[in-house]
Amino acid sequence: MPYACLLLFTRLFLLALTLALPLKVWAQARVAGPETLAGTIFTGSGVELPGATVFLKGTFIGTSTNAEGRFSLQVPQFNPPVTLVVSFMGYITKEVELSAPSMELSITLEPSPSALNEVVVAASRVEEAILRAPVTIEKVSRQQLEKIATPEILGGLGQFKGIDVNSASMLFTSVSTRGFNTAKSERIVQLFDYADMQLPSLSLSPGNMVGIPELDMESIEIVHGPASALYGSNALNGVVLFNSKDPFTYTGLSARLRGGQRDYFDGQLRYAVRLSPKVALKFNGSLLSAKEWIADDYSASSNSRFPTGSPRGWDAINRYGDIILADNNPANPELYRFGVQVPGFTERELLANDDHTRSYRVMGTLAYLIRDDLKLTVEAKRAVATSTYQNFSRFRLRDFGTNQFRAELKNSRGFLRVYSTQDFSGQSYELESLAGFLATSRISDDPSIRFNYAEQYMNDYINAYYQFRQNQPSGSQPQNQEALAAARAVADAQWQQRAGSARIQQQRESIIANDVLRTGSRIRFGSFMYDASLQYRFALPFELDLTTGGAYREYRLGSEGRYFSDTPGNRIRNYEYGAYAQLTKPLLDQHLKLAVAGRVDNFQNFDAAFSPRASAVVSLGAKRQHNFRLNYSSAFRAPSAPEQYYAIDLPRYFVSGNLTGFRGYSFLNVDPATGRPEVLVARNPMTGQLTVNPRSPAFEQAIDPLRLERVGTFEIGYRGMLFDKLDFDGSLYWSRYNDFVGATNILSNVDGSRPTTQQLTDEQNYQSGYTVSGSRTRFVYAWVNNPAPVDTRGATVGAVYYWMKQLNISANYTYSQLTNEPRPYGAFNLSSFFNTPTHKYNVGANGLLARNLSYSANYRWVEGHFQEMPFANGNVKTYSTIDAQLDYSVPRYKSTLQLGVSNLLDGNNVQIVAGPKIGRLAFLGLLVDVK
Repeated sequence: MPYACLLLFTRLFLLALTLALPLKVWAQARVAGPETLAGTIFTGSGVELPGATVFLKGTFIGTSTNAEGRFSLQVPQFNPPVTLVVSFMGYITKEVELSAPSMELSITLEPSPSALNEVVVAASRVEEAILRAPVTIEKVSRQQLEKIATPEILGGLGQFKGIDVNSASMLFTSVSTRGFNTAKSERIVQLFDYADMQLPSLSLSPGNMVGIPELDMESIEIVHGPASALYGSNALNGVVLFNSKDPFTYTGLSARLRGGQRDYFDGQLRYAVRLSPKVALKFNGSLLSAKEWIADDYSASSNSRFPTGSPRGWDAINRYGDIILADNNPANPELYRFGVQVPGFTERELLANDDHTRSYRVMGTLAYLIRDDLKLTVEAKRAVATSTYQNFSRFRLRDFGTNQFRAELKNSRGFLRVYSTQDFSGQSYELESLAGFLATSRISDDPSIRFNYAEQYMNDYINAYYQFRQNQPSGSQPQNQEALAAARAVADAQWQQRAGSARIQQQRESIIANDVLRTGSRIRFGSFMYDASLQYRFALPFELDLTTGGAYREYRLGSEGRYFSDTPGNRIRNYEYGAYAQLTKPLLDQHLKLAVAGRVDNFQNFDAAFSPRASAVVSLGAKRQHNFRLNYSSAFRAPSAPEQYYAIDLPRYFVSGNLTGFRGYSFLNVDPATGRPEVLVARNPMTGQLTVNPRSPAFEQAIDPLRLERVGTFEIGYRGMLFDKLDFDGSLYWSRYNDFVGATNILSNVDGSRPTTQQLTDEQNYQSGYTVSGSRTRFVYAWVNNPAPVDTRGATVGAVYYWMKQLNISANYTYSQLTNEPRPYGAFNLSSFFNTPTHKYNVGANGLLARNLSYSANYRWVEGHFQEMPFANGNVKTYSTIDAQLDYSVPRYKSTLQLGVSNLLDGNNVQIVAGPKIGRLAFLGLLVDVK
């Protein structure tokens, strides 16, 4: 597979080179003229500065310098005076005023003692200095992005303060801030150029697999904490914004090739060209393949009846389809009603030859300058990937992906943006059901052999047990450990032999292809999301700045009736819309900045929500280099599409969204008079009839319709320069969450009504354990809010010491604590899913060893902590990792050689409970950048 990837990528690379020359010649012919500005950008020491950006102030007309620090900028109409804005990370931004065009400009940038002259847009949805941002925000520049050595870009964000990352597989990485981590990033919004990266069907962002290639990333901005006041639904704990490179500014051909351990291959290609001063094109492509990280924890799960190593077997965390069977033959008195756990199938066995992760992304962008300060952008993107995802089971998402189309009209005051996202499931399947159906498949087509694999295992166990007992001395104890262990060994060996047979592989493929969920494991979804938004910024009297905006979003959910309550050809329509405003006022000669913001959102299925934010930033010092911030903000999360609309008929229970509530029963209860357990329905021993417990009101349970999750947070922080070379950022926060969404089981009618006596005593349904397909009365797995509040608090501290160009030192520390657990809701015990270490820290270094040789290294330490996942609960052990990279640039050939490694010491880190061990991955790479 890596060789095929390399061949395909090489062909794309050569094709782009073939196209590049004639397009460049045509572009130069179209744009040459007296209105060309050109020159060289130097550092203070007289060294050419590649990668610096040069913009015509107040417009979208811009470019960047090549490997020799040269730039060429086309100005459609030169109306003096013209001001050029020149910037580069780590240097003071410079404005140069010109009265006439020039082709031999020489501009020098002086080093900045820090990166605090950086500008961000995510904090307030308008440009502002990161130094004076009202909330905690991190910006990762393109230079820093090139130094991240992890195979998935989100995995590298864990080296920054306050950011938690969890890897469920090689590419499926979730990111979170301020706790409540899951394996699917459900409480943080991920955007690329403000377009949502989520899969509409699942309401989750699958890492960066359907995002933009790293080669096209200009920066990443991460807002910590509630952000619904400006971003609306689901920005409960923050926002991750990927900013792409503008085709006018970053022109030319770029390519990146990486190859290394685990069959790792990563090829990326970017080509951008200005066809005229007003038209630019951009193409992006990426291809990645690697051997998957596979979960292999075979210790007993928290729900296992037997402990790890028991000769009766145990329910292993990463072994699926572990069925408990008993010997029901009274003729076998030693094993009669004796439970044995059938071993099931490991993740490695279930994946078989599907053990590589893969992804490709293709994007095309057309940009047109209607005016110098008004730009139209049209973009199309397709992304397809194969990876492993974890939620209430482990899922193999094979050839899933998205098609996305975006159009944007933007100027310096605002924008109008529309986009659509279509997702598709490809050949995806779920591992738990696959294993269960395999275990209960027949071992032979011979009609005289009616055993399934699990039953045959039990027969093998019984036969081996009694054979061993016959060879033991008479008078030995029944059910002794030697006999049980011998039986287990024999049955396991025969199980493994069958598990590797050609027959079971054929059955595996048949189950994977079957999308009837009571008999197959195929996942089928395909939904659409449409989004339209606008924003405009007004300059008002008295230095007031008003930003207003609004958005409308509509979902069209489809699963052909397999997952949602839709029907073939009739999608579920769901919508939401909102409007926001933000007012900013500087005071005391820019030493105080006050801002208030608020957003109102309306939903098809929920009450309207209001999200306020208020902040104050006090700037002290001669250069306003000391900035203190105080803010309060609130946010909410709308229940996801599955939490609202699921309607899945599974063999054991019915999974249902919850928009109307449920009235039903728990099947077990405790008699307060005797303290003994009692059941809701039992068989009368005299008549043989099923009867409902006369104390049935004591079993009654109720689940209210879902509501929005909410949070309110107070934060204080400081960001500034200490001792001229120390960039310091710290914050403290206190949060209160309400209406957490959890899930529970209830014996109810699938339409939410309480079952009648007749329904409860239906003979067929009772004998099946209320699992009959199509029955109105079922055990229902549904989502529910916990109204009890949950409080958290935390702190982040980060510092970068810019000592010299050979050595910059960074360190950060994050403290997170859940101060109270949610209380039980009726008879339901709900989890908080905080899933966050109390303490974690990073220590890093980077610099320039020689003129062309640079390095970066980071040590990350994460304290062990308890995690609650829908799939499993357990402790994640303390782990650490070292990521490092060396870059050697060859300016003559516009190339950089890269040597990188993630998890240098091969620590086999488990980042989520029931997840895989993440080991070392080293690579060699080549980065080519031709202006």
